Amino acid sequence: MKEKLSPQYNDAVRQIKAAILQSQAKALASANQEQLALYYGIGRYISQNSRTGFWGKDAIETISRQLSTEMPGLRGFSPRNLRNMRMFYEQWKMFDTNLADASAKIEKVESMLVPSVFSEIPLHAFFNIGFSHHVMILSKTKTIEERRFYIQLCADLQLSHEALEQRIAEDAYHNQGKMPNNFISSIPDYKQAFRAIQMFKDSYLLDFINTEQLGQRDEDIDERVIENDIVHNMRNFIMTFGKGFAYIGCQVHYDKLGHDHWVDLLFFNRILSSLVVVELKKGTFKPAYLGQLSHYLHVLDDDERIEGENPPVGIILCKDADRTFVEYVLQDYQRPMGVATYQAGQKRLMELLPDEEEMKKLMSK
Repeated sequence: MKEKLSPQYNDAVRQIKAAILQSQAKALASANQEQLALYYGIGRYISQNSRTGFWGKDAIETISRQLSTEMPGLRGFSPRNLRNMRMFYEQWKMFDTNLADASAKIEKVESMLVPSVFSEIPLHAFFNIGFSHHVMILSKTKTIEERRFYIQLCADLQLSHEALEQRIAEDAYHNQGKMPNNFISSIPDYKQAFRAIQMFKDSYLLDFINTEQLGQRDEDIDERVIENDIVHNMRNFIMTFGKGFAYIGCQVHYDKLGHDHWVDLLFFNRILSSLVVVELKKGTFKPAYLGQLSHYLHVLDDDERIEGENPPVGIILCKDADRTFVEYVLQDYQRPMGVATYQAGQKRLMELLPDEEEMKKLMSK
């Protein structure tokens, strides 16, 4: 069987080798797009030959081995990756307008570049994320809606392979936009609004806040205790809050028309390209918080935003919030704002521990 199939393997190696060499000669400016088109064409070729029974069981392994022999130093064409190319084609073959052509030749498949064919897929984002990102998305998601979401997310937030894996594990698709916000209505650019929605969670676990200091004094002092704990643990807070945040300061003072304003926490986010105000509140959400935050954003927009930056975004970080009520109140505001909640680590720890009776049983064992 192997002797009989050897000429087919040799022909396969020849075609793949020629396609690789031709692709490598293309301009670096379109390297990623060219690579995806190359892999799509190779995947199409492998699919047509391996799925119809023309190739033997070990064909892909044999072809990969021979490619390595003839092109020393070649990377990315292991048996596993060749199968990934086949999957890449087969999962997107509904966009292949050349399906009727069964000549089994490797072509870049120009139909991939036709925007109308990709009416359900963000074309620019599709060609701006790496093949390994595509493979992960295809392997771990099932619907075209999920895939479209993660493709756009990768392109917009420039996610690493590891960051994408984490977002999929967190089921970001089904949890998107859970934080009550008005970003869609207040940010004209849809892509910028999408980035903002994905940037913030609806709840944060701040396990470095010392809850023993809270509740013993008035609300303003408690909020300052929370703020101090955050400032002293700024690295942890930024890691909890997300990617691209640069800390500017706490209790940042602005004088507007003779009136003093003090911003609790001020950041700049590189992905959003905008200032981010975080206002800390000890208790339950109150509508007045949004009025105060909107005023701060107005001042920053007038006095701090520089050319090329997007308008500032504001987040109320409070202990509790009624999502439906918050969304209702947010309709009255035109500046981009959202309301998230936080949970201190000690309370969270108590929730995870067994109750007293269960603890006694465990101790007795």
